[in-house]
Amino acid sequence: MRAGRLISIVLLMQNEGKMTSKDLAERLEVSERTIMRDMESLSAAGVPVYAERGTNGGWCLSEGYRTNLTGMHADELVSVIVASHTSLLGDLGIEKQHHAAMQKLLAASPAEVRKSAALMRQKIHIDGAGWHQQQESVPFLSVVQEAVWEDRLLQLSYQREDGIAKRIVQPLGLVAKRSVWYLVGLAEGEQRTYRIARLIDAVMLEERFERPLAFDLASCWEQSMGDFRKRLPQYPASLLVQESVLERLSRERYVKVLESAPDDRPGWMTVKVEFQTLVSACGIILSFGSRMAALAPVELREKVKAEAKAMAQWYRVEE
Repeated sequence: MRAGRLISIVLLMQNEGKMTSKDLAERLEVSERTIMRDMESLSAAGVPVYAERGTNGGWCLSEGYRTNLTGMHADELVSVIVASHTSLLGDLGIEKQHHAAMQKLLAASPAEVRKSAALMRQKIHIDGAGWHQQQESVPFLSVVQEAVWEDRLLQLSYQREDGIAKRIVQPLGLVAKRSVWYLVGLAEGEQRTYRIARLIDAVMLEERFERPLAFDLASCWEQSMGDFRKRLPQYPASLLVQESVLERLSRERYVKVLESAPDDRPGWMTVKVEFQTLVSACGIILSFGSRMAALAPVELREKVKAEAKAMAQWYRVEE
């Protein structure tokens, strides 16, 4: 166990440069005191580790030190990184093992390959928490991908609710949300997100652009998703929910659970939520059958009651 951790420390510093004891401890899930002991062991074994003091200090490897492992080509490494973003790794419980393997692959590769891998992470982001499973036609994905990789302008035509729009875009990165692809870019000085399947046309131009130095694709995507959620319509409501289905309710795509508290009735919870619309709220509540009831607002209670009454007509027993 300890031998594997020592190798991991060397690979992390080799791939990422100077790291603090705190950073290493968090990455390897041990205490900072353990990291200090590990550094003493590495030094005693002849590994050229040393500490830089001061505000921006940390642990470093002597310049030029490399482990003796076999390298990979840039395109091979990129394919491995992209393929690693799958729920199967989590299902099998081997995400940590995969991360360790990636560190070894990076350590084994020449500097230009590691640089390509780091750049790829800034241009392709995989968001596994999808809206829902679906397959889309993306005939322009390859053109967009090439423009992202080459830092070249894109001329896009895409479908909007009010018609077809055209833009010249600086393509900064691609995001895959499950099987749905998005382009994050700058258009007219503003950051924008385009769903690749809605593109009507995409032409890569000869002109290149300079990527913003401070741009971080993953952070920008999270901010974009946060802004999107804020723009969604909100319909607050109070529900009576059977405790056994509360977790299922929290996973509903169009529901945000705000708070919950035990009800006077054993096994039931009073839950405050936000739906998107009255209609969607009614449909979701009815999908839970007798395990959920609307408490407020009154219009929601009345709509659920009317829908339930209409449904009951189909099951009325003829006398």
